[in-house]
Amino acid sequence: MRAAAGGAGGPWPLRGAVALLLSAAVLLPSGPAARLSAQHSPGSELTVSLVTMGVGIRVWERFGHNAILIEDRASGTRTAYNYGLFDFRQEDFLPRFIQGRMWYWMQGLDADAMLRTYIHDNRSVWVQELDIGPEQRVALRDFLRWNERPENRYYRYDYYRDNCSTRVRDALDRVLGGRLRARTDTVATGTTYRSHTKRLTATDIPLYTGLDVALGEPADRPISAWEEMFLPLSVRAWAARMTVVDSAGREHPLVRAERALYTSSVAEPRARPPAWLPGYLAVGVILGAAFVAGATAARTAFAWIGSAWTFLAGTCGLILAFLWAFTDHAAAYRNENLFQASLFLIPLVVLLPALARGKAWARRPGVMFGALVALSSLAGFLVQALPGFDQQNGEVLALAVPANLGLAWGIRRLSSEATARR
Repeated sequence: MRAAAGGAGGPWPLRGAVALLLSAAVLLPSGPAARLSAQHSPGSELTVSLVTMGVGIRVWERFGHNAILIEDRASGTRTAYNYGLFDFRQEDFLPRFIQGRMWYWMQGLDADAMLRTYIHDNRSVWVQELDIGPEQRVALRDFLRWNERPENRYYRYDYYRDNCSTRVRDALDRVLGGRLRARTDTVATGTTYRSHTKRLTATDIPLYTGLDVALGEPADRPISAWEEMFLPLSVRAWAARMTVVDSAGREHPLVRAERALYTSSVAEPRARPPAWLPGYLAVGVILGAAFVAGATAARTAFAWIGSAWTFLAGTCGLILAFLWAFTDHAAAYRNENLFQASLFLIPLVVLLPALARGKAWARRPGVMFGALVALSSLAGFLVQALPGFDQQNGEVLALAVPANLGLAWGIRRLSSEATARR
């Protein structure tokens, strides 16, 4: 998932030079092979490889990236077809991003330049040479050239169902006659879009929490190995397992050889999502207890902390409702976290400071909205027992339920004490 905007700057480090020398050894044709290539059938001058880049440190790099490399020994070109191009400066980029209608494009790039960029960014790079027939190499090259035309290169990007990796997967499956999909479409992985998202963003807790809140029930559907190839590293893994049948009927591995051009110093992503529910529960309990205690002992602190919580959670609720009702972000639909980030929280942003200052007009509506927040939060917890409510939002529940219950209790306590003083 590579940004076309804001290319890497600064001098290219020594590791990049070494890696590029290795890549040249892998990709450049040897003398005799190059001279004899013209004597072979069409396609024999081509080498097709799957290039996979590991995770990086930027948000859009956390899931890895890949491309298809076509080396043409007759013309001396090495072209990497990259489906992950976008530009922050693109017209209407922000509105399209908000609406879930982003336009990405594919383009054939100079392989050496592309490798330099990823190595400069400290991204691991692997090259898998594919052992497919000459006619399949020609077919893949011609399809990629067609796909690169201005009228064909743009596509509506979807994080999980139609991204830069699924486009590479589909292009390979096309020349393999559907063999890749046939082998993987019914293979259960025991994973979901959410589980992969959580394990790959676990190094950034705010991002991890925000995405967990934003993803709705569709992100919890078990996915097949075919669907799991929205991840470039899964495409690489399945390519290594695949076998193909040549024109003589012989079965052999799809990957002829694999080479690691560069190994990053960035830590490998987790194999599984972290088990952080106890931590979220501890934060939720502390927040809830603080709301209860602050209602009598520290009203000003209660007003500040309570307003911050209601503003944050209420704003999240507005965003979740907007994503579901008005955008094409399908993974955010049917989001049960709306029970926790309730819209009933929004009036409390104003009512809590008024209650803390003893304003009589704020007591009844404050208690009412506090009760509605608590009921909504409890309902979100209880519906987990009902069929059709299958969202895996345990960490959100652990954080929000005790916080919201403590908030409602604190509001009621504050209102009761204010009434008793009259």
